[in-house]
Amino acid sequence: MTAEKRTFQAEVSKLLKIVANSLYSEREVFLRELISNASDACDKLRYLALTQPDLTTGDGEYKIKIAADKDAKTLTLSDNGIGMSADELNDNLGTIARSGTEAFVSNLSGDEKKDSGLIGQFGVGFYSAFMIADKVEVLTRRAGESKAHLWSSDGLGEYTVADAEKANRGTIITMHLKDDALEFLEEQRLQHIVKRYSDHIPVPILFVETKDGTTEERPLNEASALWTRSKSDITTEQYGEFYKHVAHAFDEPWLTMHWKAEGVIEYSSLLYVPTQRPFDLFHPERKSRVKLYVKRVFITDDCDGLVPDYLRFLRGVIDCEDLPLNVSRELLQRNPVLQKISSAVTKRVLTELSKKAEKDPEAYGVFWDAYGPVMKEGIYSENGEHKDTLISLARFDTTESDTLVSLADYKKRMKEGQEAIYYIIGESKEALLNSPHIEGFKAKGVEVLLLSDPIDDFWIQAMFEGFEGSPLKSITRGSADLDAVKGADDKTDEDKAADKKDEEKASADIAPLLASIKLALGEAVKDVRESTRLTDSPVCLIADDGDMDINLERLLRQHKQIDKSNPRILEVNTKHAVIKALAKRVKDGKTGQELDDAAHLLLDQARIMEGEAIPDPKAFARRLAMSMERGLVG
Repeated sequence: MTAEKRTFQAEVSKLLKIVANSLYSEREVFLRELISNASDACDKLRYLALTQPDLTTGDGEYKIKIAADKDAKTLTLSDNGIGMSADELNDNLGTIARSGTEAFVSNLSGDEKKDSGLIGQFGVGFYSAFMIADKVEVLTRRAGESKAHLWSSDGLGEYTVADAEKANRGTIITMHLKDDALEFLEEQRLQHIVKRYSDHIPVPILFVETKDGTTEERPLNEASALWTRSKSDITTEQYGEFYKHVAHAFDEPWLTMHWKAEGVIEYSSLLYVPTQRPFDLFHPERKSRVKLYVKRVFITDDCDGLVPDYLRFLRGVIDCEDLPLNVSRELLQRNPVLQKISSAVTKRVLTELSKKAEKDPEAYGVFWDAYGPVMKEGIYSENGEHKDTLISLARFDTTESDTLVSLADYKKRMKEGQEAIYYIIGESKEALLNSPHIEGFKAKGVEVLLLSDPIDDFWIQAMFEGFEGSPLKSITRGSADLDAVKGADDKTDEDKAADKKDEEKASADIAPLLASIKLALGEAVKDVRESTRLTDSPVCLIADDGDMDINLERLLRQHKQIDKSNPRILEVNTKHAVIKALAKRVKDGKTGQELDDAAHLLLDQARIMEGEAIPDPKAFARRLAMSMERGLVG
């Protein structure tokens, strides 16, 4: 027998220290984690055996067995699933290759109660065995191979992998219990744990006891697939425990959906929306984790097209009666039955979300905060079937509301004369609320959607037809003609006529200044014009009607999709004191270096308000210093 001693990766060592210090508030969940892994191993072999039946020759009944040896102080859990090779032992138990340990450690907050929910979520539940054991041994033999291997560790930084002997396929985990964990050798204690956490496992879990040379096996769980049972026979606690098993999570489900479809296509679904956002939700591969079964036989948990990408946060099971058992994963993607199931499941899930949004808006707001960015992907990618429902489910922060608002709510509050739904896109709600672009809209009481998710730049482009006849319009692009909108502080017709005369006179007075600023800035701006959207700030930058939105251009530039920005239009607030003072100087013929500096300072100020970098900080500092000197010294 050859043995090789190896060192855990640094992240695994850190994890083991956390586990050893009782990360879980209840240590008993170690058994849930190990049973879950054993069940997955049986599922994987059941799938492989569909095309390689020789893998299960002579042992086709899957079982998970638990045995306690009080004399040796050992607890053993075994399965006859797929088993592991030597390389898989190292990959799964010694490194971060598949365990997700690195992501787990990076998400630790230091709050033990909060962090305890992460172990199962990140697939590192095996290490929970070290909470109750000071030594763990894993004897395993992969199905179809003759060699067996023994993994052993005390959880203190090193482990060994040695060649070993094992008569049959599968895995045996032997835990040498700590003195304060001997309670887990009692059958009643183990039975209670299995009943609480793993009764739903569709694999028999047996307690094995040997007395006087006779071995007796007693069942610990019901061993029937939960999703096949009637809803009336399932308790909330059982639904919750199955969620934790299938999602590898410790939180409670935010929404549970269980139904059976009968008719042309028959299938059962038990799906959950997690309360806590899954850690891999924004992974570039955007994979769904819903498990596909055919006639209670696990097929895959990586099936493209089973649920759309924008519902990839769903966890649970879909069990179909109308797919052949030997269906391949490649054929699944083009199978018309699966496509119909996907469409029906999507419709049902969106319907349930709509009901939740109507009945409990506050709870739905929690859901939207977690999954809104993903749901918006659907508005962008849907070809029409579910697009309207997705739009109705969308919620937004706005300038006029402290709670999330739907587009239907927005439409009800539109001002008289308002034709468009206005929005602004940026990096955060706080930054958007401070944007100079919304000043005129606030003054008129016109509501503006505050969009701060990266996907907002893209789904908004898919809203070609607007919403219920109203186009969606960015307030950072094109002109902002708010004159037609009737605000709360609107004046009488006589006052408006008088104001119009004053504005015409002011425009005539300001025209030379605008021309001078345009001449000073040259190609740095596309145009310089009066603003109707500004009330407090002197200037702002906007995109022309046919140009790309400012935030989208910034995003593409950050990801090196475009090299440089297009020149923008500089809008000037003709009622601002600074602008009036500059206009007077131009009228008096003072158009030298002082005006040139002022024009560039105003442009740089507008860039700063947009969150953009100043192209020439040195020149900006010089101009600012000169301006301060002129103002202070006189």
